[in-house]
Amino acid sequence: MELSEYVRLDAVALAGLVAGGELLPAELETAARDAVRAVNPRINAVVETWPDDDASASGGALAGVPFLIKDIGVTMAGKRMEAGSRLAAGLVPDADSFLMARLRRAGLVTFGRTATPELAYSITTEPLLYGPTRNPWHVGHSAGGSSGGSGAAVAAGVVPIAHATDAAGSLRIPASCNGLFGLKTTRGRVSMGPGSDEQFSGLAVQGCLSRTVRDSAALLDQIRGPEPGDPYFAPQPSRAYAEEVTREPGPLRIGVLAHAWGGRRTTAPVLDALATTVRLLESLGHRVDDAEPDLGLDWAEFVRANAQVWSANLAATVHDIAGFSGRPVDATTLEPVTLAGYHYGQQVSSAQFVTALAMRNRVSRSLAAFFDSHDVLLTPTLPELPLPLGTFADGADALDGLGWIERVLDRSPFTVPFNVAGTPAMSVPAGADPGTGLPVGMQFAAGYGREDLLFRLAGQLEQAAPWSDRTPEVWAGDAG
Repeated sequence: MELSEYVRLDAVALAGLVAGGELLPAELETAARDAVRAVNPRINAVVETWPDDDASASGGALAGVPFLIKDIGVTMAGKRMEAGSRLAAGLVPDADSFLMARLRRAGLVTFGRTATPELAYSITTEPLLYGPTRNPWHVGHSAGGSSGGSGAAVAAGVVPIAHATDAAGSLRIPASCNGLFGLKTTRGRVSMGPGSDEQFSGLAVQGCLSRTVRDSAALLDQIRGPEPGDPYFAPQPSRAYAEEVTREPGPLRIGVLAHAWGGRRTTAPVLDALATTVRLLESLGHRVDDAEPDLGLDWAEFVRANAQVWSANLAATVHDIAGFSGRPVDATTLEPVTLAGYHYGQQVSSAQFVTALAMRNRVSRSLAAFFDSHDVLLTPTLPELPLPLGTFADGADALDGLGWIERVLDRSPFTVPFNVAGTPAMSVPAGADPGTGLPVGMQFAAGYGREDLLFRLAGQLEQAAPWSDRTPEVWAGDAG
């Protein structure tokens, strides 16, 4: 299969060709490896590929589709998982996680891993271990994070879909930066086991990034559902998510939050895209009005509580990795902001942690009340365009753990509340900035367990304003 043909098809279409006997999985895998060689030297999205005989997969709904996993959040037996960190360099899990087992059962051909910032502790993917991942739309800019490697790989045509995680926007942010679709699931929708019951105290979820809505729906159908011992339970859908994509959502009550909690102002290019999105929604029959949901606590308290929860979790993770690797926890193994977060987390007392974690209840109750009167909340995914590489590092050496989280939340204030509440939220492509060509994403959030509603709305938007025919500056299809 020629690269120019491979990149035009999404995962569902490729799986259909394999199921119909028109293509062999080996042909798709060859095309995907050719795509890595064609674009990865320019974007640095894929940190490792594995030999052909290590990528085998059995039959399943997505049999034969090439796939990449993020360098954190999922374990594949016998394959390195280094979390973008020198502290974890060379570590090899000895067993598949539940998610990896489900990816195998889906038939995906997992042949490599994608870049992440160190320990996923940033919203830009620029780790010292492997170097910065570059945005395929403009290589001088960030691909977002922490699933930036997956975002750049999918956007550049390496694979139609890739694994991602989201604890604070880590899936939706790269979706916005790279012109992709990405849905953060409800807490408990996909198992984190068996090595852990939850990640980041329930704020993190598993998912994917894709160029089409139906690909994300098809994959979620394959990986959703609880495993024995899971601490959370998300109500199971009444029908497959793949079916929801083609169902009409009906007229929805959509609230719009243009400027974020805490006073962060959205920039003009993003406001223009928001206005265009509102007009599109109104033309589709939805009722749209301005809204400002109450978070249940003020922004400064929200930021401080998140900093304490995140940093305490980080400290525990660093301690565990150091135990496995035998390496010291210092400037030779951790980047400055990660080390600062580690030290801050060590200072969080047990009482402070419990108090900080109680914000989940306050935010969850407040946002639930909002969804009593609205079906969906629309916000920009990010308040600004993707930033030039190096922006996040500017002056970061002088920040303590709290200061770093303040910086992160100032740059991504719209995404984190839905991790705290555990409710689903998605980033949908909303065009590009005319001046730079950089993508802009819009976030849609719904009530607990309502991925079905979001998939219906996303499918409607994709039909009304298609985005998958747009290709970036670095595109595997241009290589042959």
